[in-house]
Amino acid sequence: MKDSKQLTSLYLNAEHEDGYYRDKSVFDDGINIEDTLGVIVRYKSKAIMAYSLNAYLPWEGLNVVFNGSRGRIEMKLVEKSYVNGGGKKSDEGALRGCEIKVFPMFDEPYVVPVVQGVGVHGGGDDVMLRDLFGISEPDPLNRAADYQDGALSILTGISANRSLRTELPVRIKDLAVKLPPRK
Repeated sequence: MKDSKQLTSLYLNAEHEDGYYRDKSVFDDGINIEDTLGVIVRYKSKAIMAYSLNAYLPWEGLNVVFNGSRGRIEMKLVEKSYVNGGGKKSDEGALRGCEIKVFPMFDEPYVVPVVQGVGVHGGGDDVMLRDLFGISEPDPLNRAADYQDGALSILTGISANRSLRTELPVRIKDLAVKLPPRK
């Protein structure tokens, strides 16, 4: 598979560049990546994001919640548990289930049907890899992130790590980065 050679080049063969060695034990003394943390982000629009990461729990998945002036949307995604070196490889990234529920303000909640693709992470990994290394598919829901979205995501993580070290709030605009204006 052509994609695996490109991924090996980008990640495995670049370990000396970023110091992140993918085959080390997470319990090694040299590993300093947080496995439990919380981050609060305040955007220019005054919207607030509360993010909680809890790695190495016996449960794989995520909960995403949006609260707004017209109600609430909840998504719960549960994956099969997989441990590298034990268990079935086919369970890696395999979904147990995904549900999206909408709670309109002062109205009855309802479930939104979720269309899942075939493959790892509900088919999302294959779509992402084709978008990065192959031929992109049409994106009628406008889901794909552009390079600016990726840069802002990385800067949010950099700011969170800096805040962990300094125990102070960090403003992305105070980082030595200038992004071009949005189109």
